[in-house]
This record gives sequence, C-alpha cells and structure tokens, in this order.
Amino acid sequence: MSQECLEAQTVVIGAGVVGLAVARALARKGHEVIVLESGSHFGEGVSSRNSEVIHAGIYYPENSLKAQLCVEGRRQLYEYCERQAVGHRKCGKWIVATSEQQAAKLDDIRQGAARNGVSLEPVSGAELAARCPELTAVAGLWSPETGIVDSHALMLSLLGDLERAGGQLVLRAPVQAVATEQGRHRLTVAGDAPCTLEAQNVVNAAGLGAPGLAGRWQGLPEDQKPRQWLARGVYFSYSGRPPFDSLIYPVPEPGGLGIHLTLDLAGQARFGPDVEWVDEEDYSVSLSRLEPFVRGIKAWWPSLDETRLQPAYAGIRPKLAGPDGGFADFRIDGPEQHGVGGVVNLFGIESPGLTSCLAIADLVAAKLA
Repeated sequence: MSQECLEAQTVVIGAGVVGLAVARALARKGHEVIVLESGSHFGEGVSSRNSEVIHAGIYYPENSLKAQLCVEGRRQLYEYCERQAVGHRKCGKWIVATSEQQAAKLDDIRQGAARNGVSLEPVSGAELAARCPELTAVAGLWSPETGIVDSHALMLSLLGDLERAGGQLVLRAPVQAVATEQGRHRLTVAGDAPCTLEAQNVVNAAGLGAPGLAGRWQGLPEDQKPRQWLARGVYFSYSGRPPFDSLIYPVPEPGGLGIHLTLDLAGQARFGPDVEWVDEEDYSVSLSRLEPFVRGIKAWWPSLDETRLQPAYAGIRPKLAGPDGGFADFRIDGPEQHGVGGVVNLFGIESPGLTSCLAIADLVAAKLA
C-alpha cells in the first residue's frame, strides 16, 4: 500500500478466527475482500489464547445468538474440519459436581441445554467412578458433542480458502480510525504502509479492539458504541499424560466455566482459565495463581501431582457485562441496528466464538447481502 487514497469493495478488520471466517464467506459470495490485521501474523489475539474447545451449546440462554450460533457453528465446524483435514477430535466432556449443592444445579444445566437442542446424559457418582476411576464427583453430565480443534490449522485453512476466492490478508496494518460519509467508509491505516482506504463495506472484527475502534468511528451513532470489560484467565499446563481422555468441567462459576481440564490433539493436558477482572491487557502468568488452581482441580482429581503444573499462557475475554452484569450476548450489529449501510460491528465475541465462527460468518454475510 502507498500513501495515496486507495479503494476497496469490502474490508474486514481483524484476522482472528472470526475475521478470517467472515472474510472467507464474503469472498466466496463474490466480494473483493481485504483483511487488515494490526499484528505481524494472523490469529495473535483472542484466537490464540483460548482452550481450543468445540462447544456443544450448553450454557447459553434459549434463542440467544450464542446458543443459536454455537449449535449451528459446531455442526458446520465438524463438517469443515473433516472435509478440510483440519485436526480435531470429538472427545466429549464431563460436567462434574463435587458437592450436593453443585449436583442440584445439574438438572437445570441439562434442561437449559435441551432447550438449545443439545442432549446431555445424567450420570451418577458411581457411574462416573466406573468410567473415570481417577475422577471424584457425586454426579455429572456427559456431553458427547464437545470436542477440540487445532485453532491454528483452522485459521490457516480459512486463510487458504479466502485467498483462493481472491481475497487478501494485509499484516501490520492497524486501523486507527474510520469516518463514514455519504455511504462510503474512509479508513485511516497505519503500520508498514500508511494510507487511507475507502470501502463500500466494513466489518469490524477486531476482537478486544472492536469497541475502541467503534469509539473512534465518525458517523457511527454514539449509542452504538458499547463499553467493554476485560476478564483475564490464565492456564497451567501439565507435564506427562493425564488419566483422562475427555474434557472435564466443574459446574460453572460467575464469569466463566470454572477451572477445567482440556486436552490438545496429542493428549497433553492444560487447566484453566480462571477469572480475573482487569483494566488493561496483561498476559503474564504468575505462580501466585497456582494455589487456587490446585485447590479447584483436587476437588475432582484428588491424586493430582501439583508439581507437574507449569505456567502456560493467559487469555482475555472481551465482555459486554462486568462482574455483576450477568449474561451478555454476542453483538453482531448491522445496518438494522445502527442505521449505517455497509457496516457490521462484532462486539463481545468471546466463547463460543471459535465454535461459532462459520455461523457468525454466514450471519455477517447476510447482513451485507
């Protein structure tokens, strides 16, 4: 790119898994698509700092976007990964209650999942002990549709599809501001080759940066610029093979799904994330977080060898509600929400954003049809 003012039909801001899925969908529908990514590689933000879980669609309120897009996105994602040979495994997960108080919540979880079209199998503590001897719980639920995916391979595949459809990814190209006038959108792009880029359509899929970019968007109504909270979570890896071949989740806690066990495709285990509300991005992992992890894990895996836990990484979930704010849905705001033609803003795309990426892409494409 040069210093001159350039033109594009459709610009997607952000090359995380959702941005790449959206760009791919639009390119396959005939859009000339440019993806602008502020980093030096795709998927460096939220997309590379999560559990890589394919969620079934259990916890979200009926008819919410999270429920609808997770269930549809999960179906599409398994099909896509199979077709494109993207590494994945439908390993299932246990939701375990370690007290009678937690066990009382399991039926509510099961009924909520059923309203979303997701079947969970109730299991007793004795059956859990028989099927997972190392696991200690009074009762649980089995989710057969939960799985794991190689998120980097998924993004690489989506990028390949995008490029084959004529789209392109431009790295080190942060968008500093957008101004909308007379149906055109003027993007101020910094980075390696600063320029002004005029586009017919713009999709703001900037992850943690999406609300900030909306705040700098001239022509976007002020009441369409949401506040964002940051929920930081750290992960600890486990050296050696764990005695489990499925994911294990405790009963959910406020702000997240609790410190859970996930596996990678090689069978290695990691635990997390916890929940810490922060004011700015911070990806350090302190050993001071270890003790609550050990306490939480030993509630359902008493024989855990805590010396095998090592700091791994941290992620930050972009929340549209704070610690006491309750459930907040995805916001996928098109012209019918904000009144600005050719613009879709994606806010609060936390979990299950990875699972939902292909369904989110279809929805965005429909808003720009």
